[in-house]
Amino acid sequence: MSNRRSFLKKSAVLGMGAFGADSIFSQLHAKSFESAEKLWNPAGDNEQYWSVIQDAYTASKSEILILNNGGVSPSPLAVQKALDVYNKTAAQGPSYYMWRVMDKGREPLRQRLATLGGCDPEEIAINRNATEALNTIIFGLPLQKGDEVIGTKFDYPNMMNAWRQRQLRDGIVYKQLSFDFPIENDDEIVKAYEEAITPQTKIIHITHIVNWVGQIMPVKKISQMARRRGIEVIVDGAHSFALLDFKIPDLECDYFGTSLHKFLSAPVGSGMMWIKKDKIAKIWPLVCNHEPTSADIRKFETLGTRSFCIEQAIGEAINFQEGIGTKRKQERVHYLKKYWAEKALQIPGVKIHTSLKPEYSCAIAGVSIEGLKPTELDSKLFNDFKIHTVGISYESVQCVRVTPHVYTKLSDLDRFVGALEKIAKKV
Repeated sequence: MSNRRSFLKKSAVLGMGAFGADSIFSQLHAKSFESAEKLWNPAGDNEQYWSVIQDAYTASKSEILILNNGGVSPSPLAVQKALDVYNKTAAQGPSYYMWRVMDKGREPLRQRLATLGGCDPEEIAINRNATEALNTIIFGLPLQKGDEVIGTKFDYPNMMNAWRQRQLRDGIVYKQLSFDFPIENDDEIVKAYEEAITPQTKIIHITHIVNWVGQIMPVKKISQMARRRGIEVIVDGAHSFALLDFKIPDLECDYFGTSLHKFLSAPVGSGMMWIKKDKIAKIWPLVCNHEPTSADIRKFETLGTRSFCIEQAIGEAINFQEGIGTKRKQERVHYLKKYWAEKALQIPGVKIHTSLKPEYSCAIAGVSIEGLKPTELDSKLFNDFKIHTVGISYESVQCVRVTPHVYTKLSDLDRFVGALEKIAKKV
């Protein structure tokens, strides 16, 4: 009888996926989230509410304090369990369960991702990460020798390397701007892009949130400027999607790629690409398709055999996201960043390399201690205090990147600030 009940429950999860009434999120978290909502006070202390969210992440109980969620975020328990169910089921017969059962869940997932992104499902392709999404666009664009692309020295390395490869292979001109972040003036940034434009400029590549130091770039303003000049815009939204409260079409860009294993907390190895509908046909797929010039967004999903289990578990991450709300999430994560950064600024020798204003940064902030290299500070934080960050020494950026998430507790950040203070006293 027990085995029969287990089989029926598993069949319900596979049959309805994350979006049925019996989703794993509903089983594990719906009641606690509903109770927590009653604790919410728009004008007051909401730590009781956030403690419920924190408890839904097993990582909140780890002995290692994870403050590199900008790299990859842990998943909440509902996502972990969903992935476990899908993996165990697929292992009993991958060719059946993956291709004939789980594969049917892609269209409902596409619909829900589109709802989260505020766009048409026919503009969404599901893939494995922002690198794959953006490389598909970069290598798929019909650019010719002499065509110019404007990016920056602070874009993500995999994207810079993709443009350099196109430069080597096709003779395009790849121009990179440099900025002295933090910048609290949108017009200064927009002007820098505009002044770099020539009659040969075809593409502007923008990183929505600069991964090195957390600067939020004025994407919409740059896109509007570019459109007036007949230039297309690609946006790297790896650090912004499911964190900042926006809809993709509101950015007024032409192309957008993101990873879902960062702030959406989906399984590692999940991503999404958005292409404006009238641009789809002209983009060549990165991996072959039988109709490469089709206007069907699905031509970008012929990736061969990959983990359908990871793909389907994204649905539970969407449930979790919607249980909190993106606006509330953005405000909380910015509060966490500002909470520790303002305390850290009171420590002699400590410098913050990121704006603390919500319009210019959210989760990510850079910190340094005078007299220590970023790698030295990063090592001391982990070896002496079991705090995981990432040291960055790149161009003008010399700092440790710190990124909390919704499961991060205020006491965790007090622990981090205390560690900074102890380290600074010994320098």
